[in-house]
Amino acid sequence: MKLVSFTTAKDEERLGLVVNDAIVDLANAAAKLSISLPFTMAEFLNGEKRLMDRAHSVHKKLADGVADLFVEKNARLLAPVPHPTSCRDAYAFRQHVATARRNRGLEMIPEFDQFPVFYFTNHHGIVGPGEVVVESDHLQQLDFELEVAIVIGRGGKNITANEADDYIAGFMVMNDLSARVLQMDEMKLSLGPAKGKDFATAVGPWLVTPDELQGHLVPSSSGNRYDLAMKAFHNGRQVSDGNLSQMNWTFAEIIERAAYGVQLFPGDIIGSGTVGTGCYLELNGTWGIEAKDRGESFTPVWLKAGDSITLEVTGLGQLTNTIAKSAEDRSILAKKRPVRS
Repeated sequence: MKLVSFTTAKDEERLGLVVNDAIVDLANAAAKLSISLPFTMAEFLNGEKRLMDRAHSVHKKLADGVADLFVEKNARLLAPVPHPTSCRDAYAFRQHVATARRNRGLEMIPEFDQFPVFYFTNHHGIVGPGEVVVESDHLQQLDFELEVAIVIGRGGKNITANEADDYIAGFMVMNDLSARVLQMDEMKLSLGPAKGKDFATAVGPWLVTPDELQGHLVPSSSGNRYDLAMKAFHNGRQVSDGNLSQMNWTFAEIIERAAYGVQLFPGDIIGSGTVGTGCYLELNGTWGIEAKDRGESFTPVWLKAGDSITLEVTGLGQLTNTIAKSAEDRSILAKKRPVRS
């Protein structure tokens, strides 16, 4: 089942269902079948398994032609979960971490293999498909990051890895957009990324429930893994190629870590972190080393205003965003104080 959030022609936010490649207003479709469902994704997720089961029932009847299909023709897709309760992003792909560190002349950090780590980003900065408006400083080495995100569908605390997969409402493509100059400046202070990340995180185009991915399951003793090809296309040119099965920490293990001593809520988003080859920070370093070995010059590649970036994951669809520069041309980089002697 594929769930979406969309706005109507009257600019009303609604919860939708994708049936036969068409968007259906889920609450309205359910009402015609004498089933009660809420109008928004937040209310729906708060109903946990009870409402998810109702949605599956509606989806089956619509897909089987038992009920009439009333298509929303003027729907504009939002982020599937447009108002998440929180947003964490993990660091689960060893290839990405090791390569990015190697390209900066650093050894692989041994703690990566000891426990899964994540950071919090701005859950009010979540965007869906379409235009992403950024400031001038964000365009200083603006990068994409090819990821998959889960959405928590059941509240819980101290969740163990062997039960954690049951807490996942669904999966979606995630682009953790990153302003690298801002990020690298602030991370020298050892508090992790802040302004380099908080301006926009794109997710979409829909939330795919776990049952849709059963055919891609990979046997694992530490939670479910999925064989899902992951690709990125910059202005139509493929630049990344990875697979979700390459996660060194499963979502179940990440949930266990995140839920230790903390209540997780329906609507919490948790990203996988970047797949190997899944960002220009990693790719530019690799391409630069290869060019140097050939005795050639190399100019790093970054996203620019007017560019499109499409992330594609098997079973989860394509998330396409276009970069647009804000009309306000203010810079916080220009306001940095000089280093004190």
